[in-house]
Amino acid sequence: MSSEEADRRPGTTAALLLAGVVVLAMALRFWRLGEWNFQATEIFTLRDSLRPQFHNARPLGYLLNYYLVRPFMPLDEFGLRLLPAIFGALAVPAFYLVSRRLVGMRAAFLGMLLLAVSPLLISYSQLARYWSLVFLLSTIYPYALYLGVRERNRRALALGFVTGVLAVLAHPVSALLVVGPGLVMATRLRREHLTRLWSQKVVRWTALFLVILAGVIAVRLIPILQSWIAEHDENPGSGQFLVRPRGAPGVKQIVYLLAFVESLTLPLALSAAVGIYQLWQERDRSVPLFLASLAVFPIAFLTLISLRTPVSTYYLLPTVPVFYMGAGVFLDRLFQVDWKLRPRWLMPSTVAVIILAAGAPTLMSDYRNGRRYTFRDAAHWLDERLAPGDAIFSDQPLVLAHYLPGRKVDRLRYNVDPLKESVRALGESGGGGVWIVAPGLSHALRTNLKQGGLINWIYDNCQLRNTVGLGRVDFRQQYLQVYRCPPAPSPR
Repeated sequence: MSSEEADRRPGTTAALLLAGVVVLAMALRFWRLGEWNFQATEIFTLRDSLRPQFHNARPLGYLLNYYLVRPFMPLDEFGLRLLPAIFGALAVPAFYLVSRRLVGMRAAFLGMLLLAVSPLLISYSQLARYWSLVFLLSTIYPYALYLGVRERNRRALALGFVTGVLAVLAHPVSALLVVGPGLVMATRLRREHLTRLWSQKVVRWTALFLVILAGVIAVRLIPILQSWIAEHDENPGSGQFLVRPRGAPGVKQIVYLLAFVESLTLPLALSAAVGIYQLWQERDRSVPLFLASLAVFPIAFLTLISLRTPVSTYYLLPTVPVFYMGAGVFLDRLFQVDWKLRPRWLMPSTVAVIILAAGAPTLMSDYRNGRRYTFRDAAHWLDERLAPGDAIFSDQPLVLAHYLPGRKVDRLRYNVDPLKESVRALGESGGGGVWIVAPGLSHALRTNLKQGGLINWIYDNCQLRNTVGLGRVDFRQQYLQVYRCPPAPSPR
């Protein structure tokens, strides 16, 4: 082998490894993409993609579906998930290209590998919502802005500006990423530092962008937050899902944070924390401080907001790239330690397998049922048994109605009065019965029918007719139970 070939071999090997991980990520995100039925929030995507509105709080994903997908294919289960899968696949190489400038090539590659097989990110990529787009843009814009300022790189700065605006249009929660670094910078800079920095054109442009972003937050995002809180105050428990009873302040926030850690898996979250701490122990502390501020402020802010109004763990997604960067750094530092074991890669490889294995049951389960209730199967079974006068109740009424065209589906509530009224009215009119399609009991942190005595009323007045769903390997069991409640005898 010539010396030129020997010099080229490591680069070729690295390129092949990178290409292999990207292909793996694409395969995992497109496998069985259109097989799952819609779930509640995906119905909203269908509605808003058919009639997009520019004044929508998060219009970008809907506009892309309307102008890029709809002209070429129907907006069905596959069509609505096509762009999310593409964005999810693009996020993997984007993560590598950004993070290698911050934490090094090997750490970036290891974090990229964990990201490629992440059950959380694969799930978002197969969900007909805007979250994989939010993740892609959040993987680029704050880091591009940081590199643009640190390296005086105008291209990186321009990339950060453009992707930052797009990220806010994809979902307003993306704007929280720049607040933490901004607060850190404001508290650490002295007057003479500000004078020296202000003399640089790139810093002035960055300051202008941050002022514009702050104005957008004040004019657009704060009213959105206010209307969100007001809507939940006026209609507590509104929406498609049956919700768990509100926990006591403090307990609710602990459950919220634990749910986020569980979605990442505990080994990955711990590895990320150790990796960022390891960066802090090294010479340049600006990178770990930047990464920590990206994650800490949004998590703390949304946790505090949850004291006032319901907040989904989806909103924490923009902080997730930080965790994969930290985990990549942790594994990279393990490769640098002499473990007195041969081969030397045995210990770090074993730890990497442990991190990956924590998400394996969820990943296998997601490919069984798509991490959703099988309303389409329940609708097909139910359609053959419905009588003309039957009433139908479900906790995801829009989804069930989508698969039962022409049928009215009422929203199932914990208040049993609508059920009682339907049973009574059908008894007086001589009509059919009441059908209830609801999630089966699973575990303490999942939706159940106990609140308000709903399950007791169902047991007393209805018969279980079918259970629909596929068993999972992990704890997220998602069975639907179909009950039929005969009409009450008329008092006459």
